[in-house]
Amino acid sequence: MSADKNLAASIAKLTIDDMPQLLIGADTMVPTLSGPRRYINFDNAASTPTFTIIADEIIAFLRWYSNVHRGTGFKSQLSSWAFGRARDVVAKFVGADLETQITLFTKNSTDAINKAAHRLPINKDDIILTTLMEHHSNELPWRRVGEVHHVELSDDGSVSKEDFLAKLEKYGQRIKLVAITGASNVTGYINDLDFFARETHRVGAKLFVDGAQLIPHRPVDMKPNDPEHRIDFLVFSAHKMYAPFGVGVLIGDRAVFEEGDPEMVGGGVVDMVTLEDTYWADLPDKEEAGTPDIIGVVALAKAVEMFQTLGWESIINHESELAAHALRQLREIPGVNLYGDIDPDNTHNRLGVIAFNIDGLPNGLVAAVLNYEGAIGVRPGCFCAHMYVKSLLRVTEEESIKYEQEFLERNRSNLPGAVRASFGIYNTMDEVDIFVELIKKIAAGDYKKDYRLNREKGTYAPRDFQFDFEKYYSI
Repeated sequence: MSADKNLAASIAKLTIDDMPQLLIGADTMVPTLSGPRRYINFDNAASTPTFTIIADEIIAFLRWYSNVHRGTGFKSQLSSWAFGRARDVVAKFVGADLETQITLFTKNSTDAINKAAHRLPINKDDIILTTLMEHHSNELPWRRVGEVHHVELSDDGSVSKEDFLAKLEKYGQRIKLVAITGASNVTGYINDLDFFARETHRVGAKLFVDGAQLIPHRPVDMKPNDPEHRIDFLVFSAHKMYAPFGVGVLIGDRAVFEEGDPEMVGGGVVDMVTLEDTYWADLPDKEEAGTPDIIGVVALAKAVEMFQTLGWESIINHESELAAHALRQLREIPGVNLYGDIDPDNTHNRLGVIAFNIDGLPNGLVAAVLNYEGAIGVRPGCFCAHMYVKSLLRVTEEESIKYEQEFLERNRSNLPGAVRASFGIYNTMDEVDIFVELIKKIAAGDYKKDYRLNREKGTYAPRDFQFDFEKYYSI
């Protein structure tokens, strides 16, 4: 049996229990104040590591790697074939219609949303309805092309359906687009996309879904043949799907991208150029200027195969159990404040993302202690969702003005934020227990106190202790 067939056979037998052993770097030891410890990664909402089965696929493909499209050599033709097959695999993964919708590859979700903002037929007077839950990537690009209005939050931090309906009633057909996240990268809330799609289409608008957080954790169907519940545009990123080789995905109505000029121009987007005229290539080439991330696309296709082999039931059950186990323990620790839905019996209806603070301790300090004393990677701050985090923390307008002034004075030491732990398919119960035990110690004041603050960055590090990165990796 060839190496490629061996790889295919191993993937076919894959189960969720295999993932910790297949993780690249699973046994990596990192320095801490008390000596080397095995690294625990709870920063999956930012980006995910990868597995040997995906890295092996890349190695297998590299022997055939060449640039795609018009090359006549065998390797170029094979690479072009693989690139096209991968595009179809990714489209089918989210139920896209290969005839009426187009799958475009970009750098990441942020790039994909910016491309959509440039290419969708939206005028300055048109209204784009988004929410206070959004990642900046699904809010800032829309400000450049139309009039942005925000749906308010409910008291629990979820998107208010009542305010959404009220704004639909108020603005009606002036709304051209509703841009909403599939799931929050802060609280793990999963939005009811069927509801938002139905009501969006009722007023004649299109639904745009930022699926960067949702796609790696729940099945998504764009429902292209369902006029009420279809997702008109969807974006997501490979680097959150255990394929961190760099590629984003934008899927939307083919007709939209057939009209007008591409966002970026250069090699690959044209069929012919003269001194007077430019003739654009057909889709998808028209919208993918330059040499694409061929390796990233192949890795994404293999990640999709991995998800399909594991099965959504196994993935959801595993991550829900991790979240429930963590929540049950964290909410019993005095001084720990959790944000969003903290019911451990409801984790099937939310992602394994937990945002919290500890009374009296800056979020940056808590994250630093987890790293320097426990080798646990989390993320502090506002997670590129400043408006949402400030709402969850009940930051007043007066406080917000004060923080803004301090920021302008290059002092980030008091900026509001939280600590975020986020779980993936390879994380284990033992890792959660190690994390919770250290949180208990931090909340009780049982940690090394000699941390210094960098006021300009708002970060903390132990005094007289530095990492020697070249000892571990040199470039």
